[in-house]
Amino acid sequence: MAAIADLRNALGDWYKFYDGYDPSFGWWVRASHDRLGGALDGYVKFLREKVAGIEQGKDEPIIGDPIGREGLEAELAHEMIAYSPEELLAIAGREFEWCDAELRKASREMGFGDNWKAAMEKVKEDHLPPGGQPGLVRDLALEAIRFVQDRDLVTIPPLAADFWRIEMMTPARQKVAPFFLGGRDILVAFPTDAMDYDDKIQSLRANNIHFARATVFHELIPGHHLQYYYGGRSNPHRALFTTPFWVEGWAVWWEFQFWDLGFPRSPADRMGMLFWRAHRCARIIFSLNFHLGKWTPQECVDFLVDRVGHERASASGEVRRSFNGSYPPMYQAGYMLGALQLRQLHGEMVKAGGMTNRQFHDAILLGGPMPIEMVRARLKAEKPPRDFKPQWRFAD
Repeated sequence: MAAIADLRNALGDWYKFYDGYDPSFGWWVRASHDRLGGALDGYVKFLREKVAGIEQGKDEPIIGDPIGREGLEAELAHEMIAYSPEELLAIAGREFEWCDAELRKASREMGFGDNWKAAMEKVKEDHLPPGGQPGLVRDLALEAIRFVQDRDLVTIPPLAADFWRIEMMTPARQKVAPFFLGGRDILVAFPTDAMDYDDKIQSLRANNIHFARATVFHELIPGHHLQYYYGGRSNPHRALFTTPFWVEGWAVWWEFQFWDLGFPRSPADRMGMLFWRAHRCARIIFSLNFHLGKWTPQECVDFLVDRVGHERASASGEVRRSFNGSYPPMYQAGYMLGALQLRQLHGEMVKAGGMTNRQFHDAILLGGPMPIEMVRARLKAEKPPRDFKPQWRFAD
């Protein structure tokens, strides 16, 4: 259905290019164009109702297409990851254990003992009223910029700091993106008047103040917005080598840094950051198990609800986004694993190698996107052999 939607859009672009420009075009083509457009719409309706079994007015089921072990191994080789799927699952489990310990610690400080799920429910209740989220996003974005600048962690050009936008997501977009999205700008998920009552409540809870504090800087500065700024000005040809391990790993690496440098101000803030850190671990686990043919989409949703603390609507949106064909199979695993690669590289180049934090981060941005093992080779001034195969064991 997505492929037909792309074809429909291409047809519309082609038609609008000629219609009204070539005097004879519309006379010859308009009727055929309208008939073809109607046929494509009818085909989509047939696929939705008769093939996929989607009732009119209902959400699409989460179907997905597991690529299997052989497919995962090919994806890992392409991403230059020298680990098997089982080794990556073990890494995710180890990181999850750290999250569990920190969640219990924050929960105890909030007065809930080891019942971190009860503490998480309390955190979710601390949200702004409908319409209030843009102001919070602005304030958190500016605070993050000051946080980075005060510690001289990376070069933030004034133009990058001053020019970014906030956009609000539609209810339909929030079905696959129940939280913030970002890039050049930040896209905010928050309730709209067109949502059902339950969806409004879940959107408020899923985008509470403490969760937002852990993600605004991920999307803007020093996260994706800064990546886009540098990517348009330094080595833009390397966009050909874009990988989620570099793109998303960079943003999650800053979540690591902000945690280590004391950005959370309270146990509730730490719970917010830990929600996202546990979520990154969960993305490795549910996406690999799905593509190995071990888990169904519904099991993935249940895992996010039970193990991370998701609202069921946000968990369904995350799984739908992961498997609806919009993202490559290793995309969800790239968040945490890319950050772990950068954490190891930071230890080699900054803690042991003498680079400053600012030199390290600037070098990554100026170099442009590429598999992080190649970032490592570039920073170490190593020339990979022509028969190079990935071998970096960054999480052993």
